[in-house]
Amino acid sequence: MPAPFSDLGSFLAHLEARRDLIRVRTEVDPHLEMTEIATRLVKTGGPAVLFERPKGSAYPVAVNFMATAGRLEQALGRPPAQIGEELASAVEDLVPPRPAALWRHRRLLTRAFAMRPRGAPGLDVVEKPDLGSWPVLTCWPDDGGRFVTLPLVITRSPSNGRQNLGMYRLHVYDGQTTGMHIQIERGGGAHHAEYEARGESMPVAVALGGDPVTILSSVLPLPEDMDELAFAGFLRGRRTRLFSLSNGLRAPADAEFVMEGHVPPVERRVEGPFGDHFGHYSHAAPFPVFHIARVHRRQNPIYPATVVGKPPQEDKFLGNAVQEMLLPLLKVMRPELVDLWAYFEAGFHNLAVASVRQRYPKEAIKTALGLMGQGQMSLTKCVVLVDPSVNVRNFAEVLDALRNHFNPADDWMLLPGTPQDTLDFTSFKMNLGSKMILDATSLGTRRPPPRSERPDRVNVDGLDLPSRNWRDALLAVRTPGPGRPVIEKILRNPAFSGYNLIAAVSDDVPLDDDELLLWGLFTRFDCARDVVPASVTMNGAWPVYGGPLGIDATWKAGYPKPLTMTESIVRRVDERWKEYGL
Repeated sequence: MPAPFSDLGSFLAHLEARRDLIRVRTEVDPHLEMTEIATRLVKTGGPAVLFERPKGSAYPVAVNFMATAGRLEQALGRPPAQIGEELASAVEDLVPPRPAALWRHRRLLTRAFAMRPRGAPGLDVVEKPDLGSWPVLTCWPDDGGRFVTLPLVITRSPSNGRQNLGMYRLHVYDGQTTGMHIQIERGGGAHHAEYEARGESMPVAVALGGDPVTILSSVLPLPEDMDELAFAGFLRGRRTRLFSLSNGLRAPADAEFVMEGHVPPVERRVEGPFGDHFGHYSHAAPFPVFHIARVHRRQNPIYPATVVGKPPQEDKFLGNAVQEMLLPLLKVMRPELVDLWAYFEAGFHNLAVASVRQRYPKEAIKTALGLMGQGQMSLTKCVVLVDPSVNVRNFAEVLDALRNHFNPADDWMLLPGTPQDTLDFTSFKMNLGSKMILDATSLGTRRPPPRSERPDRVNVDGLDLPSRNWRDALLAVRTPGPGRPVIEKILRNPAFSGYNLIAAVSDDVPLDDDELLLWGLFTRFDCARDVVPASVTMNGAWPVYGGPLGIDATWKAGYPKPLTMTESIVRRVDERWKEYGL
């Protein structure tokens, strides 16, 4: 069935009717206080929230309205995986098209007709921009200011006229100007590069709100020339309603707010720092500037916001839904691929596990290299390959495969000097870094190493350090200081040679929390600089690595700080919790 929601308000009303939304009627500050409330509720599976009295603004704020798998399913009208299977089935069955196949997929074809957007009247109010009156969140204590965190950014290619919808945060500088974190590897970034090469300003529209399908479509990693607003029509089974702006773009008529303006060529301002979904502050850096000419809004709009940070946050559920929707199509293109899962705990791009059906030795490596050169998967830092029998979404099973089948001498591939996610700070070079592949498939590999009991502490030159033996595959050691000396000393100790992976993490990473251990491990190392084998010998020009493989995943000087909330805000929320009615 098509998703029944025409706009954000109707979706929130649906959640409230299901007792899955709470109205907070007391005044709450968008400066940090809302973040602390939202992050607590995500961790406990709590309801969506509508803050009716944000401090300093007349517009209510909605948060966490897509922060559970159930809410995403309600928003889409069916499970995300079902959408993916429908798409994959149609692709396989309709090429070449046959009358019987067309009839079988008639409902899907009806959806395809909904991909053509239709015109609609504009929003109720058109006014001069005044972002100072909006309840824009300051999410974390060391953020560079207030940030719009759920912006639907609309751009258009000057060469082919096709629109793109993406989500790029906006750093509010004043009432009419924001920074735009528009990354070059995204569709909007490619459009900006085109305009800048021509020496022209780029027309931009930014919508806030709209129906939940439109919001979700903005984060889908679709092909660069595929219009996400058109695809939103396919997903909901109804054409997207768009109205025309004076800068030539078209924006969702069901949005709460729409900003229209332009981004000039060459102009840059410092954007950030910002507490992002890697659980650290992204460094302040020069980014393009969005000049807002006018604002279109509803008569009584709702301001939508989201919070990102250490896992879990709302983006866990958005990212997982996207994976489930697009995976079946990826499997059609790569028949040997059985399953693929990127881990939200590692910020999605830092760790992906692929199960592969191999027909010849190392076919899985070919699959990994293909995936790492494809769309947004090109930003993936670490790919682990496993057999089809391994549940890629269960990290314990992945560790078992790494224990039983991974050997650095034959199964580790390092790829230095590669493009990297703009948010990845570990190489100290924006947009550049390194990647690695760990082949833990069984074809052509050795028998499992011996299993043995290991203590929960290790002694390194008289220093007693807490550790965790994670399924005999990974030894994680927590150290208060630099990790590299610790790793190198452990690698030289034959008592630990039975492990395939040994990692050092910092004191702020709990060893007994699987989510935060994955976060602390995979967000804090550069593959080329921080991964070291126990030994390296040369076979001609070919390096042969001896195990175990050491990973220095400690926080290092020059890294941005991890995200923590100020104690005064934590106390305030503790004291007011009953007052919120949550």
